[in-house]
Amino acid sequence: MDTKAFKRSLQQSENYHRKGFGHEAEVTQVMQTAYQSSLIQEIRDNNYRLERGDVTIRLAEAFGFCWGVERAVAIAYETRQHFPTERIWITNEIIHNPSVNQHLRDMAVGFIAVNSGEKDFSVVDSGDVVILPAFGASVQEMQLLNDKGCKIVDTTCPWVSKVWNTVEKHKKKDYTSIIHGQYKHEETVATSSFADKYLIVLNLEQAEYVSDYIINGGDRHEFLAKFSKAYSAGFDPDVDLARVGIANQTTMLKTETEQIGKLFEKTMMRKFGPDKLNDHFLSFNTICDATQERQDAMLSLVEEKLDLMVVIGGFNSSNTTHLQEIAVDRTIPSYHIDSAERILPGNRIEHKPLGADLAIAEGWLPEGKIVVGVTSGASTPDKVVEDAIERIFHSSIVAVG
Repeated sequence: MDTKAFKRSLQQSENYHRKGFGHEAEVTQVMQTAYQSSLIQEIRDNNYRLERGDVTIRLAEAFGFCWGVERAVAIAYETRQHFPTERIWITNEIIHNPSVNQHLRDMAVGFIAVNSGEKDFSVVDSGDVVILPAFGASVQEMQLLNDKGCKIVDTTCPWVSKVWNTVEKHKKKDYTSIIHGQYKHEETVATSSFADKYLIVLNLEQAEYVSDYIINGGDRHEFLAKFSKAYSAGFDPDVDLARVGIANQTTMLKTETEQIGKLFEKTMMRKFGPDKLNDHFLSFNTICDATQERQDAMLSLVEEKLDLMVVIGGFNSSNTTHLQEIAVDRTIPSYHIDSAERILPGNRIEHKPLGADLAIAEGWLPEGKIVVGVTSGASTPDKVVEDAIERIFHSSIVAVG
């Protein structure tokens, strides 16, 4: 399929909308009320620090809503205002934050159900309005919705679109796209749909396995089993790894994406010689600025003396999980929560340990003077962070009492 031609044709359709609908003033007021926080602004103005009693909150200097997320949510709100009576659907969560998605449900926006791993678009009729979320939708989904005669409102983050354009360049030059990401993640599913040949690697360890296969060869069946569901139809590692281009899920760890890019550059140089590198390797900078800023701020924060770390964001949020990884790597006691309600009475907290299911920690706030680091993922509103901080202060007072 000529995905570039399809996208161009879709964008020229009168049923396709990429920008807002002129309701910015009303939507801005609603979002300020729902998501902004005077306490968070106070902490920012106080050098990202707030002390009450024995607890000092140390806030990361970049956290929370990024521009792409804020834009997507604003367009979704505008869509409801512009189409007050139409049925409105969204192909997935608008962003990975439970409170934001609940607000949309409260506005009578329907979420496409997933049955046995497949989205059920049978509920969508011609003339319905369908919102594509911040991390995009696959070409196949867009084509299906276009064929149904839906009005499509595309809130895809421009940084994600930039990655799609990179993959298109790989395809044009007959390169296999090596995508650093999670093969089940909606953004990576969308990105891979624009590729011809692709292989998805989760981390540096998997990338090193691929690199070794390129240099030394190996067991083809083992390779295909290892990356089952993470490559394009008909992918052959003995043929399709001779020319590769690098792309990424925008929420992955920046440092790891950079390491993977450098690894494959060296691999192709070693395999084919420095003079042939440009015939076998393509790389473009597709690391999201917002993801990079939040990771850099977290890396700076964990260098300080912290007694514990609270990371706030959706449990299915990739960029939030990577912030949690940074704290765990520094062996700082760290708690990933998605809302203030996870901070329970009796000095307990319900949290998601890295790579594990929800758990309840007892006595999580130590006695005496403590410094609590706080950050949040790019899909988390300031109001959610405020609520969590207020509950931390309250819990510390109760625990001492």
